Amino acid sequence: MADPRLHDDEVDTGPSLARRLVDSQFPQWAHRPIGPGSTTGTVNVLHRLGDDLVVRLPRVARPFDDVDREARWLDRLRPHLPVAVPDQVAVGRPGEGYPGRWSIYRWIDGHTPDAANLTDPHLLASDLAGFITALQAVDTDGGSGPGGHRGGPLAARDRPTREAIGGLGHLIDVEAASEAWTASLATPAWTGPPVWVHADLSPGNLLLRGGRLSAVLDFGSCGIGDPAADLIVAWNLLPADARATFREAVDVDHDTWNRGRGWALSIALIQLPYYEHTLPTMAADARRTIDQVLADHASTWSGRHPRAKRRRGAVVASVEP
Repeated sequence: MADPRLHDDEVDTGPSLARRLVDSQFPQWAHRPIGPGSTTGTVNVLHRLGDDLVVRLPRVARPFDDVDREARWLDRLRPHLPVAVPDQVAVGRPGEGYPGRWSIYRWIDGHTPDAANLTDPHLLASDLAGFITALQAVDTDGGSGPGGHRGGPLAARDRPTREAIGGLGHLIDVEAASEAWTASLATPAWTGPPVWVHADLSPGNLLLRGGRLSAVLDFGSCGIGDPAADLIVAWNLLPADARATFREAVDVDHDTWNRGRGWALSIALIQLPYYEHTLPTMAADARRTIDQVLADHASTWSGRHPRAKRRRGAVVASVEP
């Protein structure tokens, strides 16, 4: 069965294409089976190649440059990180009707986390904080800004975020979302030195084994910038009590925490309408993240804003199934 089409400009990434590309460009692996199935993401489609390799095909032309970016940064960051990260073993060229560069990586065992069914959220929160802290400690000399503008000023996302809010009246409390987003924009920008950020710490890019963080995937957006960009995992994955454990472990200032909450909100607000009808699991994750952010924002402002108490109840009710 073909993978679902998520983008208007999407190219073929099916298993038969993967088979042809491998056979024509890497005949040493032509004997390896493709499959038995595919793992789909919003940016790349993965096809197992035997037991220990995986073919990764970008869905659209935009991330073709990420193939080289990711390999360059991973070689530099890998020795300093406490968990496994992708290991690129080959880069393919356009061919067989596929228009861009693609790659082959070593397979990493593990499963992506389910926010509703975490074995030990507090332990996972500590693991995530340990990864982020180790990443930020790497020397930034020669680094460049993250892909997709993440790690830069939140203000750069104001227009698409407000456009998304305007079209979500059937799913969320748009007044509460606007209020929370406006508060995030009012937070002072990062003025410290840039640090390494993964810039896409979503559940789909994390692997667990035995409930512990075992790997972080997809460094295509990695670069140096505002550390707030990597705090999104506090709201897109962790429950509120484990969020406190995470915050203590990453030890960031109040403004950075608030910008991180703004990043989580903006990303989820834009994802929800984009994937509402094409990728229900992603849309559900976005709705949960919005719920978490708005409830957290209302709790933070309780007692300071005359409408905070009413708003908190409205937020929770608005995102229940």
